[in-house]
Amino acid sequence: MPAHTAAAGSELDVNNVAMTTRMALAYAAGIADTSTRVFDDDRTGGIMAPPQFCVTLEWPVVNGELSRSVVGMPPEERVRSVHAIQDSVFHQPIRPGMNLSTTGRIAAIRRTRAGALTVTKLTTVDVDSGEAVVTSWSSGIARDVEVVGEDTSLESPPPLPPGSGEVMEEIEIFIPREMPHSYTECADIWNPIHTEREVAIGSGLPDIILHGTATWALAGREIMRACCNGDPAGLKRLYGRFTAMVIPGSTIRVELHEPLDGAVGFTVYNEAGAAAVSNGIAVIG
Repeated sequence: MPAHTAAAGSELDVNNVAMTTRMALAYAAGIADTSTRVFDDDRTGGIMAPPQFCVTLEWPVVNGELSRSVVGMPPEERVRSVHAIQDSVFHQPIRPGMNLSTTGRIAAIRRTRAGALTVTKLTTVDVDSGEAVVTSWSSGIARDVEVVGEDTSLESPPPLPPGSGEVMEEIEIFIPREMPHSYTECADIWNPIHTEREVAIGSGLPDIILHGTATWALAGREIMRACCNGDPAGLKRLYGRFTAMVIPGSTIRVELHEPLDGAVGFTVYNEAGAAAVSNGIAVIG
């Protein structure tokens, strides 16, 4: 059954979360971020969650019952979906004690050579103040799935700043064999291709693979260290395209570029030298 562009504009499930210290610390541990501002809850002023924690709030929306049903694809086609792009704008830090509500709306459905592309706009607000916390644009492709109807795009993310300067730093990060399992539990994002080898191989993958959002989050961790003095509030936007697999038990390389007009370009390479996260842009402030 194909995907239907008439689903564009559909509102998705709502995820309400009372943010806790435990949740913030667990996510930080899942990406091995032990920097003071996200991991020392005894510090004056308390901690902030890593900004990339937003994906934990968003997953129940993009993977919820409404998201699974409105586009029209049956489960056997939904499992072919891969996360293609994560683009998150951070309006304010996420702190324990916040009451957060995340909503989603299908912003676009269109054809690509690989299959049906769906773009979901996700909005997280502080329920008590009504203020925006995070706005994300999550794109996924259902491989080899046809599209019925005219390509539809109702809303697009704000333009990205241009790429930045020369290469500033390269960081090698070893991805332990068990990291997908740790990230799954700490981020509360589960898809068996990341943790169950039988399912991954049965899906045509060579092995279990690290979540794209985990690779994206590791790049964000290094950007905050190198360009924001370790301050999560300094990361204002994080964009990346997921273009190659990371097999756990291997080493990735994060390439950071010199900041230019408040933007930092980055690429994450897998051990084979392919860009696992490409065209990366971080906005810092």
